[in-house]
Amino acid sequence: MRILVLGSGAREHAIITALLAENAASPDRGGHVITAAPGNAGIAADVETVALDPSNGALVAEYAFENDVDLVVVGPEAPLIAGVADPLRTRGIPVFGPGKAAAQLEGSKAFAKRIMAEAGVPTGRPVYAGTVDEAAAALDDLGAPYVVKADGLAAGKGVLVTEDRQAALDHAAYWLQHGHVVVEEFLDGEEVSLFFLSDGHDVRPLSPAQDYKRLADGDLGPNTGGMGAYSPLPWLDERWGSEQVFVDEVTELVALPTVRQLEHEGTPFVGLLYCGLIVTEQGVRVIEFNARFGDPETQVVLPRLATPLSSLLLAAATGQLGSTPRPEFRDQAAVTVVLASEGYPENPVTGRVVTGVDDANARDGVAVLHAATGTLDGDLVATGGRVLSVVATGADFAEARDRAYAGLHDITLPGGQFRTDIATKVVR
Repeated sequence: MRILVLGSGAREHAIITALLAENAASPDRGGHVITAAPGNAGIAADVETVALDPSNGALVAEYAFENDVDLVVVGPEAPLIAGVADPLRTRGIPVFGPGKAAAQLEGSKAFAKRIMAEAGVPTGRPVYAGTVDEAAAALDDLGAPYVVKADGLAAGKGVLVTEDRQAALDHAAYWLQHGHVVVEEFLDGEEVSLFFLSDGHDVRPLSPAQDYKRLADGDLGPNTGGMGAYSPLPWLDERWGSEQVFVDEVTELVALPTVRQLEHEGTPFVGLLYCGLIVTEQGVRVIEFNARFGDPETQVVLPRLATPLSSLLLAAATGQLGSTPRPEFRDQAAVTVVLASEGYPENPVTGRVVTGVDDANARDGVAVLHAATGTLDGDLVATGGRVLSVVATGADFAEARDRAYAGLHDITLPGGQFRTDIATKVVR
């Protein structure tokens, strides 16, 4: 297939890496021709990149049509919420990613909560606020710990969970400058990220992962886009008996009702339904939905995927998931650690030279996936906050974790920061 991948982060690099692995596994079949728009320095070393704005639906559709693209895969949330998938579908081009209306599942917390209510999906009680006074009343109504969320997109930085009422109110006041906020019931438990492929009617699950949203060790510091992740989640076996039992429960309680509700409303969800879940004493609850692959969870889920990714994406894009077997995963552990620039997430320092990536990539079981990278005078440089994801697989979590950190220590970024406690609890 000719596949166009939209985006420029480590998530897109992970998707492209999985697709390229299919080429390596079956060289006699000719392989996929993959193009990325706009990509980054690491992606450009692997596939062709084009300077195309992924949020400009008309331009993307014209490029895909003129270049006989068989499948478009939309990585980030911003192009989806801008509606990039709609003109592609109008031109008859298969696209993995929901249209603008269905992408509001991520674009608006209020929309997502309404869909959950209509579908009977278990979640925390929300109170909506459009003013500081309304936010203050909601905080007092729900009590501490306080959970305040920006209603719209916030690059992973719109959620605050705190015991400090003034901090919660300040967070609400800041995001009220950009729209409404949602003050939500606090839910206590372990978080789980679970991805579902959807063709608008049927779903197929991938393997669960857990990410680390806080900047610093011990889950301290501000929220980020994600500082690391691991997959699978062995502690699910202790409560459910197996990962499959847990996944089946979430499929029936969360994923299918949500997808069927959107279908019922005439806005079918075709793409990746990211279910951000929390396992409470009362059962599984939804924290949030996203309309695309999560980052950095994708970096640990896809290396374990044994089923060809391209066949799953195309089946979802063309309404064929109902006849597609459940995806299969390798019996191995995967860990990723994110290397971020100094000053991230508030004010990341860019332009600094990154070295040692080739040394890390040369290690057994290690792959360095680029996020915010570019080239300057022949050097690899950081161009944003989260710069690289160092991914490692192993027979168990101890091996995978050791490999990931060994690869990370090969890499030098002046002022770079990373967490040292990714996956420690599953190793123990």
